[in-house]
Amino acid sequence: MRLSTKGRYALTALMDLYLHEASGPVTLAGISEREGLSLSYLEQLFAGMRRHGLVHGVRGPGGGYQLARAAGDISVADVILAVDGPVDATQCQGREDCDAGERCLTHDLWAELSGQLQAFLDGISLAELAAQPAVMTPEGQDPA
Repeated sequence: MRLSTKGRYALTALMDLYLHEASGPVTLAGISEREGLSLSYLEQLFAGMRRHGLVHGVRGPGGGYQLARAAGDISVADVILAVDGPVDATQCQGREDCDAGERCLTHDLWAELSGQLQAFLDGISLAELAAQPAVMTPEGQDPA
């Protein structure tokens, strides 16, 4: 299963960007400082998220990153896919050759788990995540 710290950090970074973008493009250095994440690691994560159309860069003075789509249109699954690839609990990446080239006895279980994880993560948008009471905005206001 590919739910790694890479996906966690990417989601944290994207949440930070969303919560701070009202004042303009957000720098990776700012995210790095606020979230305690390595700048070079953030550069790698944002390259993947840029390729998947989640963020876009703004060049020049005052530049940084902005969301490429509305926060309500970006799901947690989109972020995970951009940096980790598809959520997959099967050993065979869905090819059904899990047991020495043959389908294993528990393949359907893991395939169904993958589908349920995907549906769950697809059902949570960045905006919904930011609206949870435990999320603090820079101004201490409701992010919605």
